[in-house]
Amino acid sequence: MRDLVVFAIVMGILPTALRRPFVGLVLFSWLAYMRPQDLCWGFARAMRFSFVVALVMLVGWAVHESQARKFWRPDPRTLLMLLLAVFVTISLSMASASIDDGYVMRYYFEFTKIILVALFTTGQIDTRQRLRILLWTVAASLGFYGLKNGFLGFLSGGGTILRGPGGMLEDNNDFALALVMNIPLLYYLGHGETKRWIKRAALAGVFFTMVTVLLTHSRGGFVAMAGTVMFMVWRSGKILQAIGGLILGVAVFFLATPQHVLDRIATIAQGSAESSAGARIKAWGIALRMIEDNPIFGVGLRNFRYNYPRYADNFVEGHDFAYVAHNSYLQVWAEGGSLAFFTYLCLLASVFVSCRWLRRLGRSRADLLWVWNYARMMEATTFGFMIGATFLNRGHFDLIYHWFALVSSLVFVAKREAIVRPAEAPAGAAAGTAPERRVEVRWKRGGAAPLLPRWAR
Repeated sequence: MRDLVVFAIVMGILPTALRRPFVGLVLFSWLAYMRPQDLCWGFARAMRFSFVVALVMLVGWAVHESQARKFWRPDPRTLLMLLLAVFVTISLSMASASIDDGYVMRYYFEFTKIILVALFTTGQIDTRQRLRILLWTVAASLGFYGLKNGFLGFLSGGGTILRGPGGMLEDNNDFALALVMNIPLLYYLGHGETKRWIKRAALAGVFFTMVTVLLTHSRGGFVAMAGTVMFMVWRSGKILQAIGGLILGVAVFFLATPQHVLDRIATIAQGSAESSAGARIKAWGIALRMIEDNPIFGVGLRNFRYNYPRYADNFVEGHDFAYVAHNSYLQVWAEGGSLAFFTYLCLLASVFVSCRWLRRLGRSRADLLWVWNYARMMEATTFGFMIGATFLNRGHFDLIYHWFALVSSLVFVAKREAIVRPAEAPAGAAAGTAPERRVEVRWKRGGAAPLLPRWAR
């Protein structure tokens, strides 16, 4: 029955996706982050729905929108993503095991698909409403698992390790990282809504998502969640109230959390003495050796595993924890080289540079308070990923590249609304509450357009 429902939904929306590619992008995002096909048991589980939807929406753009709408919008992040793809391709072409290895090439095509969809996203999102729809699609898709698993785990005591539905969310650590990124997404989106039931549903989603992260037994996920919450507290503007709520939350956490979860978290303090932590430290050392020998272009995408035996001391097949870097930064550096690594860091840094300007713009006018709210959301989500990426091999995680595209879209939409809407316009429906201090925004002489920094033009 599930197979028929998912099949009917996808096939029923495809004609609309052909006429309106943005609908196809929303459907693609739903399939990517909720992965309803992995909830099926029959024929739908093996069908390549995402590939079909991507093909239809690209054809739809070429047929119906290519004259009126650009495929992608050049800006610092999109250009950096393209540059990263170039460096990854060069490093792969020079790798020892690349073209002839189906495992490697499968991930390379997956990476190029991720970049392609991210670029396409920047071309499709040119209004606040479209941005809101896509953000809620991602938040609701991941929130479904956070709410469902958290609620059931809360009732049962969480005796088993929770894992994701499939794809890049299948592993419990990767699943925890995606849910951590979704916590600020749910919180700030809910905060910006005017309907009370949406606000309450979003807060419930945040709570049960936190429970789900704990029940994944992912220590990296726990550290990332703690860091993300602290970042949100710092950005709240109401430090004393937020710290009081945080202290209360910590007390409830230790009183209500099952002992097996606390025991798992406590192993963080053991450092390298704990087996999996020791394996991670060993993998980091091996990654640094690869970087030393291949500083410019690295060993090639997904070639870390192939080169692992060459750099591991006393290597015995099947006895090592895993043949991955266990660190996204070292993964990108070892596999893509220093050029790719520097580009990757610039991508992450560009989010905070852009969001700083967006926060200033949002606090300068009542009708742009929603920009201030969204900018805080973008920062917190990226910060959560950066912490989790320290412990996980997610350098090519599809959600973070999609997130870069959404940040670019927010910059574009905010700039457009700042130019088009008069400064006296009333606050929007999703404004939120801003600090009383106003930040002055400079304007071009003789016009209504804000004097934007070069990176935002």
